[in-house]
Amino acid sequence: MAIAASTIVSAFEKSKIIPVFYHDDEEVCCQVMAACYAAGIRVFEFTNRGEHARRNFATMRDRKLVDMPDMYLGIGTIKDAENAKAFAGAGADFIISPITDVSIADACKSLDIVWVPGCMTPSEIATAEKTGARFVKLFPGSLLGPDYVTAIKPLFPDMKFMPTGGVAPTKESIQTWLNAGVVCVGMGSNLLNKDLIAKKDWEGLKTQLSKVVDIVKSL
Repeated sequence: MAIAASTIVSAFEKSKIIPVFYHDDEEVCCQVMAACYAAGIRVFEFTNRGEHARRNFATMRDRKLVDMPDMYLGIGTIKDAENAKAFAGAGADFIISPITDVSIADACKSLDIVWVPGCMTPSEIATAEKTGARFVKLFPGSLLGPDYVTAIKPLFPDMKFMPTGGVAPTKESIQTWLNAGVVCVGMGSNLLNKDLIAKKDWEGLKTQLSKVVDIVKSL
């Protein structure tokens, strides 16, 4: 049974920080997700960026259902309707794209799964809005910056925004983006320390993530 869009969006808003991750090793993927969960994070974006993405996602989904039932696990970097359908069939809780493509919107509507399109321009945001999207990913956030959000929000008062890229795991950076009007921020290697992951220091990763979660709670 599909999860209501309002429930998914509310989970993003409550989490405020969204881990974005891919690795070829399925056990590493599961351990990183588990570290995020142990730190208190309840939304996780796995990305469709490698040849083992579908296999690894299926393993993560199985692990989540057993050990992390209240984690919302979705798939990112979806650039076509075929992959949207495949990952929806594999149990994704939401679909995130780096682009705005109406065919993906149509596929997600037919499957009753939340789609978060990626936008960079006002025209793309307007197109996303016409498809029924009420939540978009601003990408690349490193190029757009918080000032862009401040400028664009009055044009789309009903739209919720999440930047991915250009966000540091610090109080100053996260606060600046939130003050600009986003509801949450997506972070990859800035949040998920590559050295700790390479060493498989899962306790160290959890400790580092917990510090960022505490920052978010203080805002």
